Amino acid sequence: MGSRQEDAASLEPQRFPIAILASGTGSNLAAILEAAEADEFAAEVVVVISDRTDAGALDIARAARIPTSVLSGSRKRQALTTAICDEAEHYGARALVLAGFMRILGPEAVVRFPDAILNTHPSLLPSFPGMHGVRQALEHGAKLAGCTVHFIDEEVDTGPIIAQEAVAVLASDTEDALHARIKAVEHRLYPQVVDAFARGRLVVQDRVVRWLDEVDATIAEGVGR
Repeated sequence: MGSRQEDAASLEPQRFPIAILASGTGSNLAAILEAAEADEFAAEVVVVISDRTDAGALDIARAARIPTSVLSGSRKRQALTTAICDEAEHYGARALVLAGFMRILGPEAVVRFPDAILNTHPSLLPSFPGMHGVRQALEHGAKLAGCTVHFIDEEVDTGPIIAQEAVAVLASDTEDALHARIKAVEHRLYPQVVDAFARGRLVVQDRVVRWLDEVDATIAEGVGR
């Protein structure tokens, strides 16, 4: 028979396992890991997957003793998507969180992780989707830019919007300066969304994401078991 301490530990709620996909420096990964240091944070990063061997995100993960996996970016989209899903599932991940991942996932990912792939984009979607959202905002004379956290669907930057926050565009802004302010907001907003998702507080209804309160989320979780 186990000790009372062991029994109590076995009753502690387990964090929701997520896989982080990253191609770059890993600043969003760092923000999520910092948030995860709080006992009440509901998600746990179980693996960091990259398509680049030199991604800074890998160094951050290794420093935090999180398993890493590098999958060749030279693979075709379908093959890379299958490999990513297989690797995430191997580590027990129940969701994919894209954090500066520069490859487009194939439809298989949405099938295997339905309403469970998150992404952040540096614009107020549906405005300025694609690779250069910050640059496009400046070129179009937008007075507001910002970031959007959304679910991934079969297209690019068209999935259901979870959360957005605006950032004012200054007359003196360069692309780098504006992007830096957007990232500062992103690093605060993205962990909040990941935590809410892990708690079961995000429900997609006809492409509209509804945020449940804690009581609703507990009921929904019980119904889903």
